[in-house]
Amino acid sequence: MNLLEGRRLIDLSVTLDNNPFTDPPPLLPKIEYIDHQQGWPEMAAMFPGLEKSQMPGDESWASERLTVTPHNGTHMDAPWHYSSTTNGGEPAFGIDELPLEWCLQPGVKLDFRHKEDGSIIQPEDIQQELERISHQLMPLDIVLINTAAGAYYGKEEYLQRGCGIGREATLWMLERGVRVVGTDAWSWDAPFSYTRERFRQTGDASLIWEGHKAGRDIAYGQMEKLTNLHLLPDHGFWVSCFPYKIHHASAGFIRAVAIVED
Repeated sequence: MNLLEGRRLIDLSVTLDNNPFTDPPPLLPKIEYIDHQQGWPEMAAMFPGLEKSQMPGDESWASERLTVTPHNGTHMDAPWHYSSTTNGGEPAFGIDELPLEWCLQPGVKLDFRHKEDGSIIQPEDIQQELERISHQLMPLDIVLINTAAGAYYGKEEYLQRGCGIGREATLWMLERGVRVVGTDAWSWDAPFSYTRERFRQTGDASLIWEGHKAGRDIAYGQMEKLTNLHLLPDHGFWVSCFPYKIHHASAGFIRAVAIVED
């Protein structure tokens, strides 16, 4: 039985690399590449008496060493990232405890590429977009937000592009049973430069990370740094987004993939 017959896969995950524009400088990943010659000392240490000339092509193995946070590349945030408690005071759980059934569900794409950079999506924006695409949210729908940031991943402008999803809009979706959401921007919230300026002007700390902090009320998983959302239909597809298990971690890497009917 071919489960993919009549379907195609769309990769929703970016590539992790040493690009300097994918994260703020303190959070940038670092990848050290070890080629088939540089890997020889490791192999020699594991197989005493082996000569490199005995190996096919005079080669050992290639490898990499990574210095990363689980928030580099395409990833899923866990409730522990947002707060120590969730769901009315329960201990927030890490990425290794995220329910698997949340991570393979029908997807819905909401297109907010026309929204100004730094703007905050409100419940009425979500409702209007759902009405436009003629879709009613169902429990466990995976909601993907296509922002203006997606086209700039890996470019210097990326961290300043895209709209953010406000607290009330996030809660509006969670109250309808959504448990996984995602964005092609660096953060579910607006770019920090815009939030810093709003906080400077108002002194209102509730503006800081307001979308994330909705997870204090209702636990949910949040994907960031998605890609290729513009290739998706508005709905009628599935999303697979299982996170890597890191004990009680605030996030986990994912290879997010959309399964689309041909």
